Amino acid sequence: MAKHAALLPTTFARIIENWLIEDIPSFDYGGYVVGDDEKQATLYCKSDGVLAGVPFFNEVFRQTGCTVYWSFEEGAEIIPMEGRVAVAQVCGPARRILMGERLALNILARCSGVATRARSLRKIADTNGFVGVVAGTRKTTPGFRLVEKYGMEVGGADTHRMDLSTMVMLKDNHVWATGSITDAVEKARSVAGFSIKIEVECQSEKEALEAIAAGADIVMLDNFTPESIATAATSLKAHCLSINKNVLIEASGGITEENASRYMIPTIDIISFGSMTQGVPHVDFSLKISP
Repeated sequence: MAKHAALLPTTFARIIENWLIEDIPSFDYGGYVVGDDEKQATLYCKSDGVLAGVPFFNEVFRQTGCTVYWSFEEGAEIIPMEGRVAVAQVCGPARRILMGERLALNILARCSGVATRARSLRKIADTNGFVGVVAGTRKTTPGFRLVEKYGMEVGGADTHRMDLSTMVMLKDNHVWATGSITDAVEKARSVAGFSIKIEVECQSEKEALEAIAAGADIVMLDNFTPESIATAATSLKAHCLSINKNVLIEASGGITEENASRYMIPTIDIISFGSMTQGVPHVDFSLKISP
């Protein structure tokens, strides 16, 4: 049902537990009202989108003592034809269904929204014959990163680095604080070792050449126009070929669904989108208990 679920750490259940504690820190007054009669609730999708977040949704209701039965596979593109479509059934005691309702819906709506944006961007890439990587960024919601990165995966995008520990990214502030790109890369390599890649954010072709000379694995061309990035990337690839170095070139900064196709050129290896998580519309879901 959810092929990406195997990616999740065992600790994700603890995250769900903490979110439930946040939502029910003491008495559940509404739960007292409805009691423990066995009920069935229908999960409806009410807007177009990619279904994502199934393992999180399931875990919420597992912890509240309910069972979920899905009618769609995770990753399916859902298009409600008559206002809404039933995508799952949740069975269990009434108060326990309602105990998990809002948390489960919040997770599903956000995760599906990210997956929908990721799927859209991947389709734009495929339409334009772009074989490079379509990636998200670390611009995620604090405490919700695992859900949002999972949505990227389901939508068909690359998650980029998960956190500060999984790749070195030297941005302008790192360079300014250190003194130069060369010094920053050398210091990073001295502790990162051979297994961790180093990426350098560059504002010009000159900075990119310095990063390549210093030993960067990835050069990010940040906030370039489509015209200037085409010129710079072509020049940098030719330079790398002449010195027998394989350096990846990433385009980032201000790239959206509307202008993405203009950056999808053969000399760009990666395009990263902060817009994959920032300002993303949620997919609209609701959960209704049958009378």
